[in-house]
Amino acid sequence: MKSDPKIIDWLIRDKYAGDKTADISKDLERIKKGEPVDYVIGWSDFCGCRIGLDSRPLIPRSETEFWTAKAIEKISDNCSREQLSEKKIHCLDIFSGSGCVGIAILKHVPSAYVVFAEKSTKFCRQIKKNLELNGISKDRYQIVRANIFRPLDEEKIAEKFDYILANPPYIPEERKDKLDKGVIEWEPQEALFAKDGGLQIIKRFLGEVKEYLNPGGQVWLEFDISQNLIIKDLLSTGGFSDIVFHKDQYSRWRFVTFSV
Repeated sequence: MKSDPKIIDWLIRDKYAGDKTADISKDLERIKKGEPVDYVIGWSDFCGCRIGLDSRPLIPRSETEFWTAKAIEKISDNCSREQLSEKKIHCLDIFSGSGCVGIAILKHVPSAYVVFAEKSTKFCRQIKKNLELNGISKDRYQIVRANIFRPLDEEKIAEKFDYILANPPYIPEERKDKLDKGVIEWEPQEALFAKDGGLQIIKRFLGEVKEYLNPGGQVWLEFDISQNLIIKDLLSTGGFSDIVFHKDQYSRWRFVTFSV
């Protein structure tokens, strides 16, 4: 089996800093066995941020990067000069995983303060490493180990937010056998799949999110391309307002923004 020249170039560039004499045979063997290239390299680029993947969190997807860039534009546009200079914009990156969404917000919105909410202890450690990797000051964030909004340690989610950014597990469990082998065997299943047609976690999130959103605040929620009509009903009957569904870069319904 011949090695893909593009993968070899990718490894040399991103893992070995252009050193063409590097011995990458072990890396190619790992890829041949199905391990995702991002894990072999050890990091991914996300909105201009370096996101380490040492602990094997969910690999950041281009679809998530697409809407995160839109969120950055929205948050920046809504910040007045006074806010940019004096008032912090409080954001919650929930279901954080690697922390890629919140880190991108912090990197590109100088007035942002981000709380990261993540269930896994090892991924919370990964988020901290990634924040340090990107030079984010410690006074601009908090990391809370939480099951959705419910803290699992002493630290609490004790505030309300101007923006809540959520990429929950949403793939229906019955679709598991249709996904790439590398995804199933290597990536964290709890970050991908949910019961009830993929909506179990989303329903819990929608049932609690109102308590944590400031007046005039906004939620950004990623979902599966098959779920937009169901989520529309959930939002309409749940008392939410300013509901707008958006397509991703591939013209598929992928995320929704709404307020309360």
